[in-house]
Amino acid sequence: MKTKNAATVFIFITVLIDVIGIGIVIPIIPTLIKELVGGTVSTASNYAMWLILIYSLMQFIFSPIIGGLSDQFGRRKVLLFSLLGYGIDSLFQALAPTIGWLFVGRTISGITGGSFTTAFAYIADVSPPEKRAQNFGLIGAAFGLGFIIGPSLGGILGSYGSRVPFFASAALSLLNWLYGYFVLPESLAIENRRKFDFKRANPFGSLKNLKKYPFILTLVASLFLVYIAGYAPQAAWSFYTIEKFHWNEMQIGLSLGFVGLMIALVQGGLIRVIIPKFGEKKALFFGLFINILGLMAFAFAYKGWMMYAIMVPFALSGLVNPAFQGIISNQVKANEQGELQGALTSVMSIASIIGQPLMLGLFGWFTSPEHGIYFPGAPFATASILCLISTLICFRVLKTYK
Repeated sequence: MKTKNAATVFIFITVLIDVIGIGIVIPIIPTLIKELVGGTVSTASNYAMWLILIYSLMQFIFSPIIGGLSDQFGRRKVLLFSLLGYGIDSLFQALAPTIGWLFVGRTISGITGGSFTTAFAYIADVSPPEKRAQNFGLIGAAFGLGFIIGPSLGGILGSYGSRVPFFASAALSLLNWLYGYFVLPESLAIENRRKFDFKRANPFGSLKNLKKYPFILTLVASLFLVYIAGYAPQAAWSFYTIEKFHWNEMQIGLSLGFVGLMIALVQGGLIRVIIPKFGEKKALFFGLFINILGLMAFAFAYKGWMMYAIMVPFALSGLVNPAFQGIISNQVKANEQGELQGALTSVMSIASIIGQPLMLGLFGWFTSPEHGIYFPGAPFATASILCLISTLICFRVLKTYK
């Protein structure tokens, strides 16, 4: 038990450092794109849409392969490969003389971007079924803490130059790779490994295998809508707050740090009380309800301080993903957890392919002077409606689930 607890701490730290590296660059991305191509925030959001699309396409294709390889060769080797890829991507962005370099870097990162897929499979390996939802929440806490430190640090570093946060991100990713190489133990026992099968590892084959579990397949459809909705704040936050409240990099970074703080409090603390006490089903519905209300509130916020006020209750929407993960992962065998997480990451990638361009496209369309309607909150309002549909699906599917 002590070994498993230590392994959980190791993966928490690994994910934390990785997320800090990602979070550092978020506040500065609009500024970097504007430097490379010129134009307005609306113009930059259109380029960001295509950068996200190429990353998501690569991740969709390669995530099931990453998950399948981790089922055969173990989580450790695959995780290290993914961390190295993100470090290379950050260097490309730090040194980019043209927008084309950003596309090359995003392609590399998308191909190797299975670190979170493998991290979820790792947690499934070392957690008993009744503890999985709570430990998936620990990954969420690492995300939250990483987004406290990362964007806040990125906002500060961005004041020294638009490339500085990217160099810092590259350094953190490569240090994380070294940390994992020397410290991270293997989690998948030899007897729980299976031979790599490309038919099961291709993105469509991985999704096709979910047909074996009709209960899971319907839940995944609901989760898919939540993933798409989740890209409203993820993709549009920086652009939205610049456009509507005229925030600078420091203000964006601090606001995202506050978002991370709220998420960490929920997923690192409250989730370990709420899910065991009320169960995964009730926690899921409560989180979905908060999602619906919070996203719509963001859409109509008209003062900067309102974004902070809304985020306090909205953080409870962080119950949704670990509750979903707990319900779904308990339906499959130990030697299929990597494949399952690869399939779920493929679902997330499809949602990213659709969701991030959709949200940035909505932002760009509703902020462009060429169109007659000005509504920068359109991504958040759309996301709220998607969460409502997801809730209705879950209500139907989980009627008999205890």
